[in-house]
Amino acid sequence: MKTQVVKITDPQKQSQDVKHAADIIRDGGLVAFPTETVYGLGGDATNPLSSKKIYDAKGRPSDNPLIIHIAEPSDAEAYAYTNHVYYKLAEAFMPGPLTVILPKKETVPYETTGGLDTVAVRCPSHPIAHAMIKAAGVPIAAPSANISGRPSATSAKYVVEDFNGRVDMIVDSGDCEIGLESTIVMIDEKISDEGIVLLRPGAITYDALCCVCKDVLISPNIEGALGENERPISPGMKYKHYAPAAPLVLLDGDDESFISYLSNEQKNKNCAILCYDEDISKLDDKLLLTIGPKGDVATQSRRLFSRLRECDELKPDIIYAHLPDKNGLGLALYNRMIRAAAHTVIKIE
Repeated sequence: MKTQVVKITDPQKQSQDVKHAADIIRDGGLVAFPTETVYGLGGDATNPLSSKKIYDAKGRPSDNPLIIHIAEPSDAEAYAYTNHVYYKLAEAFMPGPLTVILPKKETVPYETTGGLDTVAVRCPSHPIAHAMIKAAGVPIAAPSANISGRPSATSAKYVVEDFNGRVDMIVDSGDCEIGLESTIVMIDEKISDEGIVLLRPGAITYDALCCVCKDVLISPNIEGALGENERPISPGMKYKHYAPAAPLVLLDGDDESFISYLSNEQKNKNCAILCYDEDISKLDDKLLLTIGPKGDVATQSRRLFSRLRECDELKPDIIYAHLPDKNGLGLALYNRMIRAAAHTVIKIE
């Protein structure tokens, strides 16, 4: 397959390019496109063959549900059974990096939902994503645009790396603003009339959700792993996910212990290190990749996946990084890193 790579920066001035991408989606093809979170690999969510193509292109297990992307929050009515909690969340956070799991309607095939009777719905704020969905006239099923298990793509060059020759079109719109996938919640009326469960943390934090819904539970799978026979009810719940080629190990300890431990490791191992800006002057200048200042979790989140991809280019035998804390946006960063590391954490003192 020949993949078209089209740079789109202004959906209004480049409306013909947007229409071409939308036509491919509507005709059953696949288009990788930018969102405010990460790049998505899109197909017609109402077409079971398109969803199968997405799974095949990614090498993704077919029981891992896809998120459907809609142009306006009210468009969910055609594909899911909504309620007042959905619209309360939509008013606060949509368009934006929030996905809500709802009971599905027959308009969404089981091939899109991974066989589940629920569907994950999101209304992205990225202007090019919004323009594409609107032009297509159908919801776009779009998991992250990466080969399954690899770090998500936050830049078009990584989408090209994974999917050139595997999809019809890649829309290049530069780097993504947030860098981590959307927050996912499930409405659960068993908790209360405003009860929701946080299944995957993202830029919409637990605290932000608590400002809108009075009862917010955090799924234990955010920090832990699924049971052996437990099916994922949302993307990103697998034990190992977002992983670089070399093993990633997270170090749990203070800054001084981090530097001491890694100074010794650098003498004996071919190791890459994801470090804070403040760490650089204290370590040997080899295979160091900064993810941002120590207190700047937004920058660390935005850079994480690109830095993991860069680690693959450096070909280390092992990668080390700080174990993030779990406050605010830190919970989302922790969730991605603990899965990228397959829960491998070393306590250092």
